[in-house]
Amino acid sequence: MYKNIELSTVKKLASEMMYQDHQVSSKTIAQNKYVSITLFSFDKNEEISAHKSRGDAMVTILDGEAEIMIGDTKYHLNKDETIIMPAGIPHALFAIERFKMILTVVFPVE
Repeated sequence: MYKNIELSTVKKLASEMMYQDHQVSSKTIAQNKYVSITLFSFDKNEEISAHKSRGDAMVTILDGEAEIMIGDTKYHLNKDETIIMPAGIPHALFAIERFKMILTVVFPVE
């Protein structure tokens, strides 16, 4: 289930992702039919456009500053802040400044 990270090792997650100029980068940490955990880094002004997820998606900002749209509402998040984007509601992410985040998506049991 886990990949791209050593088990039983203390990690600073923000250090696990490097910024890439003009890019959004990601690294999957865990994935199965119930949960997905992914690290992301966004260069300034980069974005992920509006989309929906079939699971609730929790974002925690590890570094930097982001704008997150959920439905028609804009949220401004900084380091150490978290928000949950509900399943089925369009959401988008934009880098006001470079930022890193961990995304945890919990999928419904089918």
